[in-house]
Amino acid sequence: MTSNTILRAARRTFIAGAAALLVSAVAVPSFVTPAFAADGPASVADLAEGLLGAVVNISTSQTVKGTEGPGAVPMPQLPEGSPFQDFFDDFFKNRGGDKDNSGQKVQSLGSGFVIDAEQGIVVTNNHVIADADDIEVNFSDGITLKATLVGTDTKTDVAVLKVDPKGHKLTAVKFGDSTKMRVGDWVMAIGNPFGLGGTVTVGIVSARNRDINSGPYDDFIQTDAAINRGNSGGPLFNSAGEVIGINTAIISPSGGSIGIGFSIPSQLASGVVDQLRQFGETRRGWLGVRIQPVTDDIAESLGMATAKGALVAGVIKGGPVDNGTIQAGDVIIKFDGKDIHEMRDLPRVVAESPVGKAVDVLIVRKGVEQTVKVTLGRLEDGEKLASGEDGSNTDQDKGDKAPAVSTASVLGMTVGELNDETRKKFSIAADVSGVVITDVTKDSAAAERGIQPGEVITEIAQESVATPKDVMDRIGALKEQGRKNALLMLASKTGELRFVTIRMD
Repeated sequence: MTSNTILRAARRTFIAGAAALLVSAVAVPSFVTPAFAADGPASVADLAEGLLGAVVNISTSQTVKGTEGPGAVPMPQLPEGSPFQDFFDDFFKNRGGDKDNSGQKVQSLGSGFVIDAEQGIVVTNNHVIADADDIEVNFSDGITLKATLVGTDTKTDVAVLKVDPKGHKLTAVKFGDSTKMRVGDWVMAIGNPFGLGGTVTVGIVSARNRDINSGPYDDFIQTDAAINRGNSGGPLFNSAGEVIGINTAIISPSGGSIGIGFSIPSQLASGVVDQLRQFGETRRGWLGVRIQPVTDDIAESLGMATAKGALVAGVIKGGPVDNGTIQAGDVIIKFDGKDIHEMRDLPRVVAESPVGKAVDVLIVRKGVEQTVKVTLGRLEDGEKLASGEDGSNTDQDKGDKAPAVSTASVLGMTVGELNDETRKKFSIAADVSGVVITDVTKDSAAAERGIQPGEVITEIAQESVATPKDVMDRIGALKEQGRKNALLMLASKTGELRFVTIRMD
């Protein structure tokens, strides 16, 4: 590997979303059975021929107001030899004397696919059509139709469009089951890279359940099929010609394919598409809890054999479980029959559940497993409720106020009574109760966990504390039990909760 190659690799960037004038991102589909030769299928021509008609090119335009001069919209970085190089050279060169602030037209290219030929329903990425003034759908037979927006979902980057076929016979494809895809399965992607419509690429499923930190429900299929700018919104097919993913992002040092692409799994996308078609918006289930990961230290503190599930750090007031059904300190390990292996599993599983559905939730409370019944609310309503919160709407054990006592030092912290004086000193909300941390020793176990003066200890090992003596007693009891860690529930100045574990040895 040359030094230049190493430098290029070091500059690797993550690309997700539309570029200024060309949209980018992609992923790959699977289409071959184990019976095929080790080198792959002999040919995918028959499969591709039947699917090309359902894959469309999407062209959008947007007026960017307040632009001035040639630097307002940057020249896109096209690959060497691109057929669009001359067009963009002329376009940007001729704008040098334009000082009109009325705006410039910015164009974007992407991909999509038809899922309902009679209704003219097209699926693509939200970032392909975001903020567009005009949307046109170009079909493989040369037809171009104006599209209207049915609905979008920014959380999953999915958008649904509608065109009027006007007597034209469209070709549609259907969603398949992405949960059946295995690492190593062959897949096929069709899209519009760099405006070159009807481009077919083949690869395998490289990985599943990828979290690339693009949204709250990340669960991407990773593929090595060649996908480039303009493939965003295109389909990823399995061997049966079913859509098992929507190509949405790539990792690349230059904007071109290096064999690492990501696709939204059909299991997630199909439900979003159905809701957008029916309601024009999403209607997701909502549990009404704040959660955090269960680390090894937390699991040990809770008496759990393994670190799994989602730890409830707080309950939203007015939410579905603001009746004590689920409490701060509970660990959710199964939801509606689905195992919750790690924290990020829970939001996705809950969101995929219908609003108003009564579900069984398996929790660990104080070391004991138990099942509770919960009726889900609507996430969108919950977001409105949460937007009016200041953090003090978290349900917590208020504890009993004790007489004034002296401060105490424990685990690198100095703790004291939470009274009017300390509330004023640290600006602690009136409805926060517990024992205030007034100082944290540098390089102590507490400092290593990021604990700050002004935070309030509300529980230790899931038992409420109200005085410095309570804190000392609880820590002493845990040491007598042979525990290595103490699990603390801390409240911020505004009342928002979090759990931390502190080593006691």
